[in-house]
Amino acid sequence: MSKLHIKTGDEVIVVSGNSKGVKGKVLEVSPKEGKVIVEKANIVSKHVKPRKQGEHGSIVQVESAMYACKVQLLCSKCGPTRVNYKLEKDEKTGKTTKTRVCAKCGAEI
Repeated sequence: MSKLHIKTGDEVIVVSGNSKGVKGKVLEVSPKEGKVIVEKANIVSKHVKPRKQGEHGSIVQVESAMYACKVQLLCSKCGPTRVNYKLEKDEKTGKTTKTRVCAKCGAEI
């Protein structure tokens, strides 16, 4: 997988899994694996060893990666939605730009 419908900083909702219904911001995207890390979703316990003498080890709660197909983009107007793309051609330069658009209402994301 190389292309994802989600980018870093997007607001998403988790559609399936243990964190179903959790809304959060995308912290990190890994297109090679097809995974994303969402804020406040898929929390796991990580055991941390002490690094210096006199320091204590601990158990830390961190967000773990989840498949991008388990999250859906949130539109500011209509809620959870799919992503469409709109191609616009600039007449001066002749270049085309690709923008992400909400599939329901057509608002630019």
